[in-house]
Amino acid sequence: MAEKEKFYITTAIAYTSRKPHIGNSYEIVLTDAIARYKRMQGYDVFFLTGTDEHGQKIEEYAENANCTPKEYVDKVSGEIREICDLLNTSYDHFIRTTDDYHEKTVQKIFKKLYDQGDIYKGEYEGMYCTPCESFWTESQLVDGKCPDCGREVKPAKEEAYFLKLSKYQKQLEDYIETHDDFIYPEARKKEMLNNFIKPGLQDLCVSRTSFKWGVPVSFDEKHVVYVWVDALSNYITALGYDTENPSEQYKKYWPADVHIIGKDIVRFHTIYWPIMLMALGEPLPKQVFGHPWLLFGEDKMSKSRGNVIYADDLVSLLGVDAVRYYLLSEMPYANDGSITYETIIERFNSDLANTFGNLVNRTVAMANKYFDGVISAPTAKADVDDELAQFALDTVKKVEKCFETYRVADAIECVLNLAKRSNKYIDETMPWALAKNEEDRERLNTVLYNLIESIRFIAVLLSPFMPSTSEKIFAQINCDVKNYDSLSSFGGFKAGTKVNKAEPLFQRIDAEKMLSEIAEKQKASVEEEKVEIEGLAEIKFEDFEKVELRVAKIIECEPIKKAKKLLKLQVNDGSSTPRQIVSGIAPWYKPEDLIGKSVIIVANLKPAKLCGEMSYGMILAGDTADGDVKVLFVDGLDAGTMLR
Repeated sequence: MAEKEKFYITTAIAYTSRKPHIGNSYEIVLTDAIARYKRMQGYDVFFLTGTDEHGQKIEEYAENANCTPKEYVDKVSGEIREICDLLNTSYDHFIRTTDDYHEKTVQKIFKKLYDQGDIYKGEYEGMYCTPCESFWTESQLVDGKCPDCGREVKPAKEEAYFLKLSKYQKQLEDYIETHDDFIYPEARKKEMLNNFIKPGLQDLCVSRTSFKWGVPVSFDEKHVVYVWVDALSNYITALGYDTENPSEQYKKYWPADVHIIGKDIVRFHTIYWPIMLMALGEPLPKQVFGHPWLLFGEDKMSKSRGNVIYADDLVSLLGVDAVRYYLLSEMPYANDGSITYETIIERFNSDLANTFGNLVNRTVAMANKYFDGVISAPTAKADVDDELAQFALDTVKKVEKCFETYRVADAIECVLNLAKRSNKYIDETMPWALAKNEEDRERLNTVLYNLIESIRFIAVLLSPFMPSTSEKIFAQINCDVKNYDSLSSFGGFKAGTKVNKAEPLFQRIDAEKMLSEIAEKQKASVEEEKVEIEGLAEIKFEDFEKVELRVAKIIECEPIKKAKKLLKLQVNDGSSTPRQIVSGIAPWYKPEDLIGKSVIIVANLKPAKLCGEMSYGMILAGDTADGDVKVLFVDGLDAGTMLR
């Protein structure tokens, strides 16, 4: 038997800051669909995902959570893996950058690059963005803020090691221009070349001394290896790469066939990572696909913004396959996709319940009603049958073409169109009318055979997208001919098979009822967090000492939809990252009245969820005699000032 052709596919490893939202989960489901499709085609697939667990942000999160960094990342990495499993993703390996083998290999990679002169010691001085863990020059800032995330930056200077990007600039530029398939989509390629590479690459800071939570540089332990060398190396350390004796698994699967990543980290994967590999003398990945973002309505989904939907919440409402279907079908190829509860329910009812579900349900029901479930070989053919058969065969080719360039939403639309064409075939042939005449019995059987066969095609083609639904369809039509090769001809369903009982694949959702229930849950979450103070009670001085009052400057402010009294604020409290606070002051203040103002906050208040938004503190305000509310402004005091 000939050895299968390998296919190595990866996601970007998820950062272990907090539980991932549904926008983060899109990537793992997208990658899973591609991996499942390639397996179905007969490839030897290795699918890698995992978590990125080092850095200054993790150190700070852990400190705020009163635990060690390792305890913190263990918890969040576990949550990320649970979501991968919940969404029925078929990864072959889940790497953690705190894995011992990874850390040891990263040290070897760093030492090799240093020994051969590609990493050198120097000093970095610039503007530093802690959330992005990036240094910037003054000219790179946008309105004085980080060009990537728009947050505040601060001057920083420290000793560091640098990777010689400039040494490999011409080699990388030539590679990208001569390998048309390296960066997908095409717009990402042009952006990298014109905006970053051709203007000139600056050497990259690859170590830090200002924090300790990272892989120590083996020959200079006051330094830790910075995220670029650490996190990006996971794609080869997971396979058993070693600078001296790479494993057989590494030799088999590397180079990666495709890295599936978000569009915001294309630069790291098409500039930093290829140059690291060039310096190591290793092959470059064949392709890097930068997918767009999944937005909440029209806004980027972000934990700091608070407009987050989580995968487990959606699954509890709709089921795993419905969530997978929405994620894969709603995201355009190059533009950002959108998710709202309203559109999810709409697609569920129209595509899943009406189109796929109705086709399978009424076809299997008719087979049971007219032939006691037994479908014989087709003997009374008509031209319309050939049209359906050809549509099914063409669909297979179209899906294959879509997957060649990872147009997964287009691929799933092709399968949906086959279901629509099959429903149209029912209207064209009118089985209920054929059933009235005994002389049309053979024709009726042929029609039902063709429908069952078309449904078999659909079940095979749906398996990468909705694996559980695919199996349910096969169970209903009692078919075990599931292999991809069987789609080379129309007629693979075994004549004489008795189908099983028809059961709805998807029950239609009462949109108004579900949206009302969601709104009630959001309202209940507000009520749960309300603290009613019935009277005054004396406290001791040590009790007062527990309250941390801090000056904070309001940098962003916006209303919360469906919450007339609440405003969502991002404040600078002197920490390295903005703090989100939700405050019930909307009846008295407009956002534009607050931006730029300094206020007093209770900084160590237990976090609360208000109308679905997380609040990490409280703004001090007072009630006036006429029922007004006045916020205590303290303009003139620096952000972060502690009040005693």
